Amino acid sequence: MAAKRGRTAQRLELGLQLRQLRENCGLGDRSGGLTRRQAAQGLRISEASLQRIEAGALNFRNVGDLRKLLDRYGVTDETVIESLISLNRESSNQDWLTQYRGLMPAGMPGFVGLEPEARAMKAYHPTVVYGLLQTERYARATHEMHKPIEEYTTEFIRSSVELRMKRQEVLTQEYPVKLHVILGEAALRYLVGDADVMREQYERLGQLSGWDHITIQVLPFRRSYRSTNDFALLDFGNALPPRVQTDSAWGSVSTSDKPREVDRFSRRFDAMTASALPPEDTPEFLHRLEREL
Repeated sequence: MAAKRGRTAQRLELGLQLRQLRENCGLGDRSGGLTRRQAAQGLRISEASLQRIEAGALNFRNVGDLRKLLDRYGVTDETVIESLISLNRESSNQDWLTQYRGLMPAGMPGFVGLEPEARAMKAYHPTVVYGLLQTERYARATHEMHKPIEEYTTEFIRSSVELRMKRQEVLTQEYPVKLHVILGEAALRYLVGDADVMREQYERLGQLSGWDHITIQVLPFRRSYRSTNDFALLDFGNALPPRVQTDSAWGSVSTSDKPREVDRFSRRFDAMTASALPPEDTPEFLHRLEREL
Protein backbone atom coordinates (compact mmCIF):
# COMPACT_ATOMS: atom_id res chain seq x y z
CA MET A 1 0.00 0.00 0.00
CA ALA A 2 1.37 3.43 -0.93
CA ALA A 3 2.16 5.89 1.84
CA LYS A 4 -0.46 8.48 2.75
CA ARG A 5 -0.01 11.75 0.92
CA GLY A 6 1.72 14.63 2.64
CA ARG A 7 0.14 18.01 3.31
CA THR A 8 1.66 19.65 0.22
CA ALA A 9 0.25 16.98 -2.07
CA GLN A 10 -3.14 17.21 -0.37
CA ARG A 11 -3.28 20.98 -0.92
CA LEU A 12 -2.24 20.52 -4.54
CA GLU A 13 -4.89 17.84 -5.09
CA LEU A 14 -7.55 20.09 -3.55
CA GLY A 15 -6.46 22.98 -5.77
CA LEU A 16 -6.48 20.89 -8.92
CA GLN A 17 -9.98 19.57 -8.24
CA LEU A 18 -11.32 23.04 -7.51
CA ARG A 19 -9.75 24.48 -10.64
CA GLN A 20 -11.29 21.72 -12.75
CA LEU A 21 -14.71 22.29 -11.16
CA ARG A 22 -14.48 26.05 -11.79
CA GLU A 23 -13.40 25.66 -15.42
CA ASN A 24 -16.04 23.03 -16.19
CA CYS A 25 -19.08 24.49 -14.44
CA GLY A 26 -21.84 26.29 -16.32
CA LEU A 27 -22.36 30.05 -16.22
CA GLY A 28 -26.09 30.67 -16.50
CA ASP A 29 -27.21 29.19 -19.79
CA ARG A 30 -23.65 29.21 -21.11
CA SER A 31 -20.85 26.74 -20.58
CA GLY A 32 -17.16 27.46 -20.31
CA GLY A 33 -16.76 27.88 -16.59
CA LEU A 34 -16.16 30.84 -14.33
CA THR A 35 -13.21 33.19 -14.01
CA ARG A 36 -11.56 33.33 -10.59
CA ARG A 37 -13.01 36.82 -10.11
CA GLN A 38 -16.52 35.54 -10.78
CA ALA A 39 -15.99 32.54 -8.52
CA ALA A 40 -14.71 34.61 -5.57
CA GLN A 41 -17.35 37.34 -5.87
CA GLY A 42 -19.32 37.66 -2.63
CA LEU A 43 -17.06 35.29 -0.72
CA ARG A 44 -14.63 36.15 2.08
CA ILE A 45 -11.69 35.10 -0.08
CA SER A 46 -10.13 37.27 -2.76
CA GLU A 47 -9.37 36.38 -6.35
CA ALA A 48 -5.67 36.24 -5.42
CA SER A 49 -6.40 33.85 -2.54
CA LEU A 50 -8.40 31.57 -4.83
CA GLN A 51 -5.47 31.54 -7.24
CA ARG A 52 -3.15 30.44 -4.42
CA ILE A 53 -5.64 27.78 -3.32
CA GLU A 54 -5.82 26.38 -6.86
CA ALA A 55 -2.00 26.38 -6.99
CA GLY A 56 -1.83 24.30 -3.80
CA ALA A 57 -0.18 27.08 -1.78
CA LEU A 58 -3.15 27.78 0.50
CA ASN A 59 -6.34 26.23 1.78
CA PHE A 60 -9.65 27.50 3.16
CA ARG A 61 -9.59 28.82 6.72
CA ASN A 62 -13.38 28.89 6.78
CA VAL A 63 -15.13 25.78 5.49
CA GLY A 64 -18.22 27.87 4.81
CA ASP A 65 -16.42 29.60 1.94
CA LEU A 66 -15.55 26.21 0.47
CA ARG A 67 -19.17 25.10 0.67
CA LYS A 68 -20.39 28.30 -0.99
CA LEU A 69 -17.81 27.92 -3.73
CA LEU A 70 -18.85 24.33 -4.43
CA ASP A 71 -22.48 25.42 -4.54
CA ARG A 72 -21.51 28.10 -7.07
CA TYR A 73 -19.83 25.40 -9.13
CA GLY A 74 -23.02 23.33 -9.10
CA VAL A 75 -21.64 20.53 -6.90
CA THR A 76 -24.53 18.85 -5.10
CA ASP A 77 -23.15 15.37 -4.42
CA GLU A 78 -22.61 15.26 -0.63
CA THR A 79 -19.95 12.58 -0.99
CA VAL A 80 -17.88 14.86 -3.22
CA ILE A 81 -18.49 17.86 -0.95
CA GLU A 82 -17.44 15.98 2.19
CA SER A 83 -14.35 14.53 0.52
CA LEU A 84 -13.16 18.02 -0.47
CA ILE A 85 -13.91 19.40 2.99
CA SER A 86 -11.95 16.52 4.52
CA LEU A 87 -9.06 17.15 2.12
CA ASN A 88 -9.07 20.84 3.08
CA ARG A 89 -9.11 19.99 6.80
CA GLU A 90 -6.27 17.45 6.58
CA SER A 91 -4.10 19.68 4.41
CA SER A 92 -4.30 22.48 6.99
CA ASN A 93 -2.44 20.40 9.58
CA GLN A 94 1.26 20.98 10.03
CA ASP A 95 3.75 18.43 8.73
CA TRP A 96 7.50 17.81 9.07
CA LEU A 97 8.29 20.55 6.55
CA THR A 98 6.66 23.35 8.55
CA GLN A 99 9.66 23.95 10.80
CA TYR A 100 11.96 24.33 7.78
CA ARG A 101 9.90 26.68 5.60
CA GLY A 102 11.82 29.76 6.67
CA LEU A 103 15.08 28.22 5.41
CA MET A 104 13.96 28.01 1.79
CA PRO A 105 13.30 30.61 -0.90
CA ALA A 106 9.73 31.21 -2.05
CA GLY A 107 8.41 28.34 -4.15
CA MET A 108 10.83 25.77 -2.80
CA PRO A 109 8.74 24.44 0.15
CA GLY A 110 5.99 23.34 -2.23
CA PHE A 111 8.48 21.48 -4.39
CA VAL A 112 10.25 19.84 -1.44
CA GLY A 113 6.91 18.83 0.03
CA LEU A 114 6.09 16.95 -3.16
CA GLU A 115 9.38 15.03 -3.42
CA PRO A 116 8.14 12.09 -1.27
CA GLU A 117 5.11 11.76 -3.57
CA ALA A 118 7.15 11.45 -6.77
CA ARG A 119 7.64 8.20 -8.61
CA ALA A 120 10.64 9.52 -10.50
CA MET A 121 12.92 12.53 -10.41
CA LYS A 122 15.41 13.90 -12.90
CA ALA A 123 17.91 16.60 -11.99
CA TYR A 124 20.81 18.47 -13.55
CA HIS A 125 23.43 20.31 -11.50
CA PRO A 126 26.37 21.85 -13.36
CA THR A 127 28.47 23.29 -10.51
CA VAL A 128 27.51 21.59 -7.25
CA VAL A 129 26.59 18.04 -6.23
CA TYR A 130 22.81 17.62 -6.19
CA GLY A 131 21.38 17.97 -2.67
CA LEU A 132 19.85 14.47 -2.50
CA LEU A 133 23.31 13.02 -3.16
CA GLN A 134 25.34 15.16 -0.76
CA THR A 135 27.07 13.88 2.34
CA GLU A 136 26.43 15.78 5.56
CA ARG A 137 29.96 17.21 5.60
CA TYR A 138 29.71 18.36 1.98
CA ALA A 139 26.33 19.99 2.65
CA ARG A 140 27.72 21.83 5.68
CA ALA A 141 30.80 22.96 3.73
CA THR A 142 28.67 24.44 0.92
CA HIS A 143 26.79 26.56 3.45
CA GLU A 144 29.99 27.58 5.22
CA MET A 145 31.39 28.81 1.90
CA HIS A 146 28.44 31.20 1.52
CA LYS A 147 28.29 32.23 5.18
CA PRO A 148 30.30 35.50 4.82
CA ILE A 149 28.22 36.58 1.81
CA GLU A 150 24.75 35.50 2.90
CA GLU A 151 25.44 36.18 6.60
CA TYR A 152 24.21 32.73 7.57
CA THR A 153 24.08 32.01 11.29
CA THR A 154 25.41 28.78 12.76
CA GLU A 155 21.84 27.77 13.61
CA PHE A 156 20.67 28.44 10.05
CA ILE A 157 23.43 26.20 8.67
CA ARG A 158 22.65 23.44 11.17
CA SER A 159 18.95 23.47 10.30
CA SER A 160 19.62 23.69 6.55
CA VAL A 161 21.90 20.67 6.63
CA GLU A 162 19.34 18.81 8.75
CA LEU A 163 16.68 19.57 6.12
CA ARG A 164 18.92 18.37 3.31
CA MET A 165 19.55 15.07 5.08
CA LYS A 166 15.82 14.72 5.81
CA ARG A 167 15.00 15.19 2.12
CA GLN A 168 17.28 12.27 1.24
CA GLU A 169 14.83 9.88 2.90
CA VAL A 170 12.95 9.76 -0.43
CA LEU A 171 15.78 7.50 -1.61
CA THR A 172 15.33 4.98 1.20
CA GLN A 173 11.59 5.12 1.93
CA GLU A 174 9.38 2.06 1.39
CA TYR A 175 8.68 3.10 -2.19
CA PRO A 176 11.84 5.04 -3.08
CA VAL A 177 11.83 7.61 -5.84
CA LYS A 178 13.58 6.59 -9.05
CA LEU A 179 16.33 9.18 -9.38
CA HIS A 180 18.38 10.14 -12.45
CA VAL A 181 20.97 12.88 -11.92
CA ILE A 182 23.38 14.49 -14.35
CA LEU A 183 26.31 16.26 -12.71
CA GLY A 184 28.51 18.67 -14.59
CA GLU A 185 32.22 17.87 -14.31
CA ALA A 186 32.68 21.20 -12.54
CA ALA A 187 30.35 20.02 -9.74
CA LEU A 188 32.82 17.22 -9.03
CA ARG A 189 36.04 19.18 -9.48
CA TYR A 190 35.25 22.29 -7.44
CA LEU A 191 36.84 21.78 -4.02
CA VAL A 192 34.19 22.04 -1.32
CA GLY A 193 35.61 21.89 2.18
CA ASP A 194 38.87 19.98 1.93
CA ALA A 195 40.21 16.83 0.28
CA ASP A 196 38.69 14.59 2.95
CA VAL A 197 35.24 16.10 2.37
CA MET A 198 35.56 15.56 -1.38
CA ARG A 199 36.90 12.03 -0.97
CA GLU A 200 33.94 11.11 1.22
CA GLN A 201 31.57 12.70 -1.33
CA TYR A 202 33.11 10.72 -4.21
CA GLU A 203 32.71 7.51 -2.24
CA ARG A 204 29.09 8.34 -1.50
CA LEU A 205 28.33 9.00 -5.15
CA GLY A 206 30.00 5.74 -6.13
CA GLN A 207 27.89 3.88 -3.60
CA LEU A 208 24.63 5.49 -4.71
CA SER A 209 25.38 4.87 -8.39
CA GLY A 210 25.23 1.15 -7.62
CA TRP A 211 21.67 1.32 -6.29
CA ASP A 212 19.06 -0.04 -8.69
CA HIS A 213 16.79 3.02 -8.50
CA ILE A 214 19.54 5.63 -8.86
CA THR A 215 21.33 6.65 -12.06
CA ILE A 216 24.21 9.13 -11.95
CA GLN A 217 25.86 10.49 -15.08
CA VAL A 218 28.72 12.95 -15.50
CA LEU A 219 28.66 15.61 -18.19
CA PRO A 220 32.36 16.27 -18.96
CA PHE A 221 33.87 19.53 -20.11
CA ARG A 222 33.75 20.05 -23.89
CA ARG A 223 30.64 17.89 -24.40
CA SER A 224 28.11 19.12 -26.96
CA TYR A 225 25.12 20.18 -24.87
CA ARG A 226 24.85 21.78 -21.45
CA SER A 227 22.65 24.18 -19.49
CA THR A 228 23.79 26.93 -17.14
CA ASN A 229 21.01 26.60 -14.55
CA ASP A 230 20.14 23.84 -12.12
CA PHE A 231 16.75 22.22 -12.62
CA ALA A 232 14.78 19.21 -11.41
CA LEU A 233 11.72 17.38 -12.72
CA LEU A 234 9.17 15.47 -10.65
CA ASP A 235 7.01 12.72 -12.18
CA PHE A 236 3.98 11.56 -10.16
CA GLY A 237 2.60 9.05 -12.64
CA ASN A 238 -1.14 9.64 -13.01
CA ALA A 239 -1.60 11.02 -9.50
CA LEU A 240 -0.59 14.65 -10.17
CA PRO A 241 0.75 16.68 -13.11
CA PRO A 242 4.57 16.59 -13.52
CA ARG A 243 6.45 19.58 -12.18
CA VAL A 244 9.72 21.39 -12.89
CA GLN A 245 11.85 23.46 -10.51
CA THR A 246 14.57 25.81 -11.71
CA ASP A 247 17.14 27.96 -9.89
CA SER A 248 18.28 31.40 -10.96
CA ALA A 249 21.57 33.20 -10.46
CA TRP A 250 19.78 35.39 -7.89
CA GLY A 251 19.03 32.47 -5.61
CA SER A 252 15.31 32.46 -6.36
CA VAL A 253 13.33 29.34 -7.22
CA SER A 254 10.65 28.90 -9.86
CA THR A 255 8.30 25.94 -10.11
CA SER A 256 5.75 25.12 -12.78
CA ASP A 257 3.37 22.34 -13.81
CA LYS A 258 2.62 23.93 -17.19
CA PRO A 259 3.03 21.18 -19.83
CA ARG A 260 4.98 23.47 -22.15
CA GLU A 261 7.58 24.27 -19.48
CA VAL A 262 7.83 20.70 -18.23
CA ASP A 263 8.27 19.39 -21.79
CA ARG A 264 10.92 22.00 -22.50
CA PHE A 265 13.08 20.93 -19.57
CA SER A 266 12.43 17.26 -20.24
CA ARG A 267 13.86 17.71 -23.74
CA ARG A 268 16.80 19.60 -22.26
CA PHE A 269 17.48 16.74 -19.86
CA ASP A 270 17.25 14.13 -22.63
CA ALA A 271 19.76 16.10 -24.71
CA MET A 272 22.23 16.16 -21.83
CA THR A 273 21.67 12.46 -21.13
CA ALA A 274 22.88 11.73 -24.66
CA SER A 275 25.91 14.01 -24.20
CA ALA A 276 26.91 12.72 -20.74
CA LEU A 277 29.10 9.73 -20.04
CA PRO A 278 27.24 6.41 -19.73
CA PRO A 279 26.18 5.61 -16.14
CA GLU A 280 28.53 2.62 -16.03
CA ASP A 281 31.48 5.00 -16.48
CA THR A 282 30.63 7.03 -13.38
CA PRO A 283 32.53 4.90 -10.80
CA GLU A 284 35.78 5.03 -12.77
CA PHE A 285 35.41 8.77 -13.32
CA LEU A 286 35.01 9.25 -9.55
CA HIS A 287 38.02 7.00 -8.81
CA ARG A 288 40.11 9.09 -11.16
CA LEU A 289 39.09 12.31 -9.41
CA GLU A 290 39.80 10.75 -6.02
CA ARG A 291 43.32 9.81 -7.13
CA GLU A 292 43.93 13.41 -8.18
CA LEU A 293 43.22 14.82 -4.70
